[in-house]
Amino acid sequence: MLRWTKRQFLTAAAIMLPLSMGAVQTATPAAAESVLRVIPHADLKNLDPIWTTAYISRNHGYLIYDTLFAMDESFTPQPQMVDSWEVSDDKLTWTFKLRDGLKWHDGADVTAEDCIASLDRWGKRDGMGQQLFASIESLTAGDSKTIVMKLKEPYGLVLESIGKISSNVPFMMPKRIAETDPFKQIEEYVGSGPFMFQKDEWVPGSKVVYVKFNDYVPRSEPPSAAAGGKVAKVDRVEWTYFPDQTTAMNALINDEVDYFESPANDLMQLLENQEGITVEINDPLGNIGFARFNHLLPPFDNADVRRAAIMAMKQEDYMAGAVGDQKFWKTCYSVYPCATPLENSVGSEVMKTGDIEKAAAALKTAGYDGTPVVIMQPTDIPLLSAFSLITAEKLRKIGMTVEVQAMDWSTLTSRRAKRDPVADGGWNMFHTWWIGADVINPMSIAFSGNPDKGWFGWPSDTELEAQRAAFAKATGVEEQKKIAAKVQERLWSIGASGELGQFFVPVAYRSNVKGLIKSPVQFFWNMSVE
Repeated sequence: MLRWTKRQFLTAAAIMLPLSMGAVQTATPAAAESVLRVIPHADLKNLDPIWTTAYISRNHGYLIYDTLFAMDESFTPQPQMVDSWEVSDDKLTWTFKLRDGLKWHDGADVTAEDCIASLDRWGKRDGMGQQLFASIESLTAGDSKTIVMKLKEPYGLVLESIGKISSNVPFMMPKRIAETDPFKQIEEYVGSGPFMFQKDEWVPGSKVVYVKFNDYVPRSEPPSAAAGGKVAKVDRVEWTYFPDQTTAMNALINDEVDYFESPANDLMQLLENQEGITVEINDPLGNIGFARFNHLLPPFDNADVRRAAIMAMKQEDYMAGAVGDQKFWKTCYSVYPCATPLENSVGSEVMKTGDIEKAAAALKTAGYDGTPVVIMQPTDIPLLSAFSLITAEKLRKIGMTVEVQAMDWSTLTSRRAKRDPVADGGWNMFHTWWIGADVINPMSIAFSGNPDKGWFGWPSDTELEAQRAAFAKATGVEEQKKIAAKVQERLWSIGASGELGQFFVPVAYRSNVKGLIKSPVQFFWNMSVE
């Protein structure tokens, strides 16, 4: 017998055409459409996951795009769009063969030329991509399904680069779209992933809709983080954005949504006490809080001023004030996540200081002249809003003039790309977090010292870049560890950013949700609703 859930029955009843009084019903009702209703962690405003590192854009990207390789739960790259590959004996030529059945959402076949254009665009924006392409001599199509990568010298992170799990993810796009200037946003959103973006149903600030792509052919392997079979088990995924966390919580409790991606920590106990709702940590590595300076504008164009500000950033204050319950956080004075292979303490004394008086003395010595510091505060993300206010208080205490400018996160992610003076819409500081998987080694764009190709804030340091390039070419684990420590020492030396602690954000969902994948990134394939 066909068994329907209550929600499926009500949905089917709502869409059935009314019958006239004398009509005889002979048709069998169509099966109700299954819908996964999600509260995302932020509003989706920027739709190009290559142009921005924003995690909401990355999550959007994973729904509609696919990748050549993907990281499994052990952070080992596995083939995704690639069927087979081989490497020449001298390690200079890599040949990748695309698997059968790959189609774009507009019905066209995926080709090697599409993938080459996509890699090229990604390589101009992403930190690992930039390092990889510095070693690529040529990237060509052997035929419509074969990609040939020739290197200038052996490179130890080829698969790790094109299979990286988080921002910027090397998503594949049709050639005509991938040829867009990487510093401008794309205007067409055609992928080859398990879901299709419904632009006509997109309501910025409110709702995003994705529908199942029936021509998507998942891999046969079981899902493992970003790797394995991406099976779309629902017909639609609907994101509904709630600027107010209490309203979002009530929507989950009242069965208006199924899944709450990032509830505020002060709501956890309320949610944990609700029957039929599960609260759990889905990311084993957690997140790293980040205070980012604009290195181009005064006063943070002075490394000594940056370091003085970092000296005031006591991690316990940020974690207790923004995260709360200590079971969800820990201090960590490594730029790489604690409990990961490259964790170290080299050069971290500046971050461990956490002392207002010492920071104030260092600021005076640095010659701070009273230039105002504009901090962008994303009021719709409670944790980042709290980070912003904590920093503002600390900087004022050490003698800095501070202006906090409130905005939503999507506005911040657009504004942070501006290199203009503050008077023309520029900025001095913002706060964010990186998932642990994004900053697990020196290849992260967060650690770039290239002001032309690097991440927002734009540090300029040739020594840092030389060490990052050396890491990419290192052949052994011990050598990688030594170079990673040198990269960390240099990051602290130039005061690149403030590290605010390592924390874990649980998700909350109703009991009807099945198939959640444990991963640092939120995925929606394999998830179903009953």
